[in-house]
Amino acid sequence: MTGSTGEKTFDFVQIGKLAPKPRDTGVIEIRGPYYTSVTYGYLKDILDDWGEYVDGFKFAGGSMRLLTRVKTREIIKLCHDQDVYVSTGGFVERVIAQGPEAVDKYLEECKALEFDMIEVSSGLAPIKLEDKVAIVKQVQKLGMKAKPEVSMMIGAGAGTHIVGYRPKMRSFTDVAKETAAHLNVGAKILMLESEGITEDLPPRRWRKNAVKKLVEKFGYKTWMFEASDPPVFKWYLKTFGKDVNLFIDHSQIVEFNAWRLGLWGDSEIWKGKRLSYPGTK
Repeated sequence: MTGSTGEKTFDFVQIGKLAPKPRDTGVIEIRGPYYTSVTYGYLKDILDDWGEYVDGFKFAGGSMRLLTRVKTREIIKLCHDQDVYVSTGGFVERVIAQGPEAVDKYLEECKALEFDMIEVSSGLAPIKLEDKVAIVKQVQKLGMKAKPEVSMMIGAGAGTHIVGYRPKMRSFTDVAKETAAHLNVGAKILMLESEGITEDLPPRRWRKNAVKKLVEKFGYKTWMFEASDPPVFKWYLKTFGKDVNLFIDHSQIVEFNAWRLGLWGDSEIWKGKRLSYPGTK
């Protein structure tokens, strides 16, 4: 990989180290096109420079539907060349509106296009749990990895609250039940949606206890947490350590790793250190 070869700049400065890819913990997935276009050239530049710090790339909001198959394949190959897996995002909840046959066709095309991870979400669509579990099983049957998304809210995602939609909160028991159902059919990692947890909420109202209870019950390796804003990913890092799995925005990959590796920003870097420079003798 271009970005990981050769000696690092100022390599005498001590920072944390990352395990080589593929990683089992500290997995970082970045958002691809949706809020910004994230073109092929832009993504190539990101991965050329910072690819060793990126584990996964997600097409958000079904954005690949707006591209040609040729371009989608080119983006997937670019990621694979940098040892970066590619996720569909939660597009299946849009596809299912056209019926089960469309879901089967969608999964078959995902396989043909060489997507690695199929996100199975229902943030916007009221899909029954048994149907989500069935999709997870079908994804795995086709030889791909399923990443179910669970949310503390019903009807959340894609900024729907801005135009007046009123999502409803779910109980912890309900979320835990859904999590267990996906794990019982072989899902290895689940995404926790940020709506209802941190998104659009001041820090004093973040539902930290819900996150901690989910980690306590299912383990932090089970989870990838959506943490698209710096205050959010900093809280996850300080709470669970650098091995936490996070979904962040592509624009945050540098600041995130500065905090994750103890390079910059975190006041703990300087705590207890003797800071002096007596000058040369």
